[in-house]
Amino acid sequence: MKSISYAFALVVIVLLPGWAGALEWDATKYSQTVTDCDIQASHSDDPLSVAPGKSSSQIDFAAAIASCTLALEQDPNNPRLHYQLARMYGYSGQGEKAYPHRAAAVAADYPQALFVNGYLHLKGLNKAPVDLCRAGQLIRRSAQYGRLAGQVGFPRFALQGSFEGCDVLVDADEMLGFLSAAAETTSDFYKSTLIEMLIQDINAKWGGSK
Repeated sequence: MKSISYAFALVVIVLLPGWAGALEWDATKYSQTVTDCDIQASHSDDPLSVAPGKSSSQIDFAAAIASCTLALEQDPNNPRLHYQLARMYGYSGQGEKAYPHRAAAVAADYPQALFVNGYLHLKGLNKAPVDLCRAGQLIRRSAQYGRLAGQVGFPRFALQGSFEGCDVLVDADEMLGFLSAAAETTSDFYKSTLIEMLIQDINAKWGGSK
């Protein structure tokens, strides 16, 4: 198969041999009790958040850092809380203090942290060193866990050649699978249009499943 139209993507992708399927993150291993850290520091795009998200302009960083620090003292292994404290340190210009909390959230495969930290390494943001190969690993893994930004972002960055020379799987069929899964989760015109364009670009460059 040399190409695949967006209209038939949802039907055909599941049959592609290169698409290994999604991973499922088990939130039940960690407390889902809403803490003040969640109330103050949740991200609106985090699919595993337990409270409504806030933008950076809505947050009192000092108060949020204090709340998240306290929450982690009471629940030190919860990757959601580690991610949120890292977010607060990052937004407040204290990226170096975010490092151990980013690492803890990534080590637990927390999907939002996988994408965010991958993107930070991709762009060298928030005091994270540019590391394209690490970025590719993390963003791809976030896509495997169904994180929409990873499902769309990984194919986009791969098409740009960001992961060339890295030990990161760049497989056309898997990326089409990511995009098919992403298409099922959104009815937004702009997101759907971007997904359609990425599918077309992947087929033009790699041909999809043979």
